[in-house]
Amino acid sequence: MACCNKNRKSCTSKGQGGMWGITLLILSLGLANTHGTQTVQLGWDAPQDPTVTGYFLYYGTACRTYTNQIGTGTNTMTVVSGLQEGQTYYFAVTAYNSDGVESDFSSEVTYITPGFLSMVGGTNSNLVSMKFPVAWGHWYEIQASEDLQAWTTIGQTGVATSNAWTQFSDPQASQFPMRFYRLVLH
Repeated sequence: MACCNKNRKSCTSKGQGGMWGITLLILSLGLANTHGTQTVQLGWDAPQDPTVTGYFLYYGTACRTYTNQIGTGTNTMTVVSGLQEGQTYYFAVTAYNSDGVESDFSSEVTYITPGFLSMVGGTNSNLVSMKFPVAWGHWYEIQASEDLQAWTTIGQTGVATSNAWTQFSDPQASQFPMRFYRLVLH
């Protein structure tokens, strides 16, 4: 089985016990109150089958290996909180009927939680490179500082059209004895 198309924003699957086709979508993201964690809102289309009485959202940090389950009742939208920045999560939904018969999993949706900046080793010692996940519909400023007080924007991304890792290099890094970096989400 081919596993996890990371650029896919929605997927469709037909479940057992009838035509319970479910399309799962990532609707929005947000920062939670706890430092280093975020939330994501997911929604799906309700199948046109009157025997469906509820849904389960499954997720985990490995493709098709779900360690968490959220019962949403008849709601076709839910918020998942406590997601760690920089971590990739995999989501799928099932439908069930009043007899407890659960459909197969929908196709999987992959989500990389933004808010993480990682330094990347390179071949050029004069160049500092970093990578970070971006969320569609947002753009990011890369800022640098020598003292953690005054920050200067040294680059920015365009508005992201997918949830993916982005790389940025600071060609002026060698001009400073010490330099700190941060991301600003817009």
